[in-house]
Amino acid sequence: MKHPSSKRGAKSAADALSDAELDRLAEFLDSAGDQPMNLEELDGFFSALIAGPETVMPSEYWPEVLRNDDFAFDSTDQAREIIELTNRHWNTIAATLHAGDVHVPIILLDDKGEGRGNDWARGFMRGAELRWDSWRSLLDDEQHAGALIPMMMLEHEHDPDPSLRPPAIAPDKRH
Repeated sequence: MKHPSSKRGAKSAADALSDAELDRLAEFLDSAGDQPMNLEELDGFFSALIAGPETVMPSEYWPEVLRNDDFAFDSTDQAREIIELTNRHWNTIAATLHAGDVHVPIILLDDKGEGRGNDWARGFMRGAELRWDSWRSLLDDEQHAGALIPMMMLEHEHDPDPSLRPPAIAPDKRH
């Protein structure tokens, strides 16, 4: 798994996941069904749920993470481990945001060693969509609506529908 610590953020809670724990969580997600979220997408998803205007309970968001309403853990031990890892990751993001600090997202590196951010943005927007009516006030606010534009652009950068794709994103803008 390629997720250098420098991409994770310097200011995180003391119980932030180690690289080995992030690898374990990524491994679980990769094996959890047909198309579960990857670690980058999960990070964006949790970020939106935490920053969002309404609480979303785990019973509602877990099927979104796994993209499977009927998922069952292999064992109680596996369930305990994965729930602990995801709770700690959630708490790290929450502690960072609630302290007024910037959460630097987990951005996975591709085969060329580049972090694109598309999966993070996709996860963030999926999180926002769970309470879209509440997020709508941000979109309707001329002063703050621009905050979601970069995420929307990254979410649709490779959309199968060419009419939804934004103009090419320059590397400095992507960063």
